[in-house]
Amino acid sequence: MSLPPGFLDELRNRVTISSVVGRKVVWDMRKSNQAKGDFWAPCPFHQEKTASFHVDDRKGFYYCFGCHAKGDALTFLRESENMSFMEAVETLAREAGLPMPERDPRAAEKADRLSELAQVTEAALRFFRMQLNTGAASGARDYLEGRALAQSALDRFEIGYAPDARRALWDALTGAGIAGDKIIEAGLCAKPDDGGAPYDRMRGRIIFPIRDARGRCIGFGGRALSPNARAKYLNSPETPLFDKGRALYNLGPARSACGKGQPLIVAEGYMDVIALSEAGFESAVAPLGTAITEDQLRLIWRVSPEPVIALDGDTAGLRAGYRLIDLALPLLGPDQSLRFCLLPEKMDPDDILRQGGASAMARLIDGAVPLVQLLWQRETDGQVFDSPERRAALDKRLRTALAKIADPGLRGHYTDEIKRLRFEFFRPAQRAWTPRGSRFVPPAKPLSATRSTRLASAPDDAIADAMREELILATLLRHPALVTEFESDLERLSCHDPTLSQLCAMLLAGETPSPDHIEALMALPHVAIAPPVRTDDPDFARLCLRDELSKYFARDGLDAELRDAVEDLGDLADEGVTYRLARASAARNESERSRLSDSTDLGEDRAALSGELQRLIESEIWVKRKK
Repeated sequence: MSLPPGFLDELRNRVTISSVVGRKVVWDMRKSNQAKGDFWAPCPFHQEKTASFHVDDRKGFYYCFGCHAKGDALTFLRESENMSFMEAVETLAREAGLPMPERDPRAAEKADRLSELAQVTEAALRFFRMQLNTGAASGARDYLEGRALAQSALDRFEIGYAPDARRALWDALTGAGIAGDKIIEAGLCAKPDDGGAPYDRMRGRIIFPIRDARGRCIGFGGRALSPNARAKYLNSPETPLFDKGRALYNLGPARSACGKGQPLIVAEGYMDVIALSEAGFESAVAPLGTAITEDQLRLIWRVSPEPVIALDGDTAGLRAGYRLIDLALPLLGPDQSLRFCLLPEKMDPDDILRQGGASAMARLIDGAVPLVQLLWQRETDGQVFDSPERRAALDKRLRTALAKIADPGLRGHYTDEIKRLRFEFFRPAQRAWTPRGSRFVPPAKPLSATRSTRLASAPDDAIADAMREELILATLLRHPALVTEFESDLERLSCHDPTLSQLCAMLLAGETPSPDHIEALMALPHVAIAPPVRTDDPDFARLCLRDELSKYFARDGLDAELRDAVEDLGDLADEGVTYRLARASAARNESERSRLSDSTDLGEDRAALSGELQRLIESEIWVKRKK
């Protein structure tokens, strides 16, 4: 909906920004000057004790000198309440007594109809709430008491009860003067096909009202008390007001909690959300009895860029997570992803909170794994890869999954991470160091400094890359003053070994690695060539480090070029693709010669490696051309 010129200016003139912000902060009156419209308070967007948050009524803006948050009244509502722009406009307009601009007549007629249906559902909610206190609802109260729900929780989530009678709600609403067609259109009652009297859809169930982001009651969820019920949980049918594939339970309160810094948690059901909220995790939502849809996923991302999906610890919960991966991959971007909280087997959030309390749940949420890790688990869990065919099938499945990612940069990072996971999975014995308890020690068998070194004898390029990573980090440990100079290069370093990644992160953070880390790395024979500390030539280490980093990134880029060119052969091998392969092959051979020249007497190995690479490229071209 477009707004007419001048409407927002009129809105800002009618509502002072201090009146909007004042609902969220406590003004520091020693520093504020109310007469001049100058206000100071602790910032509501970050934790602080001093009043560094400034609000200027004359200019209509706020600014925090701590976290640098700034904006006007609309921005404040959007940031603090997690509202959309139009929701913030409507909120300020109601406060200012300013009517919203006229809309299309048909759109206005539809909006009026939806408002009428919302009034019907609100009336039904009041009926269900009253019924929870009747004698007929004793079984419902016993169930809720058994789930440790206090009266405050029942009031907060407006939980009610639908009597086990065919026409209890119908009689109550029609008796209150509500038209029968509106009751049916709101999905509260159904009319039989044979023309009989309408009947209640919810009977003998605990009722959970479902509200949209604007706070309107749009439908209901009902849990059956009878074990013989055909469905344990039942939702309102699709109506003009309610689309369960586009709605989330507890969306409004969760959005507000996310605006205060809480992570968005996506649980599986109503009771999970209520239990989480009562334990302090107020930013919890749930889909409405179905797998998460694309519309729900986009709605979730509008609230939080990286929500945590809390899966029940059973086969069904894990399958739901696996299905969500395929839905999310095409929609991923640098600013929106997912993390997965894998609960213990046969446990849901309510079980975790009962047994371990909020701290146990917080640890599980903090340990949520990224989507790429669950993708790897899905493709490898419970399988045996004891043949080349099985490993090739794994690679094909992973390539198919990663090809769904639209963003090329993100797809590249996913490919690098899958490469790292694959290396660790298939070559656990070739890691540079192995953890034993809390101490990192080198491999049991020492490596000689001749032809038997990993660099000379191993055919896998990843081994050579790992050794170069160890040499780079060893050089930085001897010359820590160079860390700042090569900081950008270190951030690009994708170490094959997680311990090397940890050591690299510690250097970037300015932390001192433990003696065990340093001892384990320096004990590797090939790092003995790391430049020593020399007072006569302080630039020597800088030159050596720059040379090693150049070789490392050159090999990585050339490998990517070769992979892309070979993939292009899948369509048609033309002269351009062949030229790319030849150029990349020559450049890579040159890189190999540079690497192998670091050792002596390795001419035979270099010739064998270059010949093998050339034969691989020629075979790829031949196979693709035959196809």
